[in-house]
Amino acid sequence: MLRDKELVPLLPCALHQAEEQPWQGILLERHTILATELPEHEHRELCLHLQLSGDDRMQWWSAGKHGVERTFPGSIMLVPAGTRDRALWHGASERLILSVRPEVLEQVAGESGAIVPEFRTQWSLEDPSLERLLSEMGREAAHGWPLGRLYADLISAGLVSVLLRRHAIEPVDLRPLRGGLPMPQLRRVMEYLSENLDRDVHLEEVAQQLSLSPFHFAREFRAMTGTTPYQYLLDQRMDRAKYLLKKHSWSVQEIASMTGFSSPVNFVRTFRQREGVTPGAWRKGA
Repeated sequence: MLRDKELVPLLPCALHQAEEQPWQGILLERHTILATELPEHEHRELCLHLQLSGDDRMQWWSAGKHGVERTFPGSIMLVPAGTRDRALWHGASERLILSVRPEVLEQVAGESGAIVPEFRTQWSLEDPSLERLLSEMGREAAHGWPLGRLYADLISAGLVSVLLRRHAIEPVDLRPLRGGLPMPQLRRVMEYLSENLDRDVHLEEVAQQLSLSPFHFAREFRAMTGTTPYQYLLDQRMDRAKYLLKKHSWSVQEIASMTGFSSPVNFVRTFRQREGVTPGAWRKGA
């Protein structure tokens, strides 16, 4: 944010913030906020707060107006880029705070033929879909993104979709591309994913195979296949893992690395969730 023409952090001492985050144009931090006042400042990016704990009363001053809000776990604050405000928290709370660069929203809106999206400041809103997405981003960040970059990219694409469709002053109609993905292009993407099962691929690099934006590629892929790119990739990884478990005596750790899992623990957890048994037990049964 800008304060006295200087670029400074919104809040100090972020908790669980990784130096490198997988999503492009989005920054997520987790904070414990005590009773405190934020002097007047200007937001350079759209800012979202999801309250995780605490029953808080806050005051705000913005655009010549003043208000008092009673916030609670699950309440969300949405502050658009360009907003100047001052805030006073009367109690302690834990929050996920996320910023979205304007160009991320403008790109997706522009590809749908919409004007540059504008948003209205909301100091305490309830939106279960937005809450679920922010919570999932927080969980992934807290555990080091165990499901990989492709999954993280898809969550952020869902977040952008909800913001544009439900919270822009003029909601953006995010229609699928006319005609969908031609079959040769769909085949090319499936082959690319299958050839890169051992890598932590980005949504953007997969979308580049078709010269589409990550957002529109994800929508078109799901419309054509009935599943997300991440679920398709996970299905392929599971099939490869079961083949390797059955045909080779390699360790679970080696197979986890060969099928793109960030750790053997994550591989075992995912395998058990999908198959009902651990990889070792499955191998014995096979």
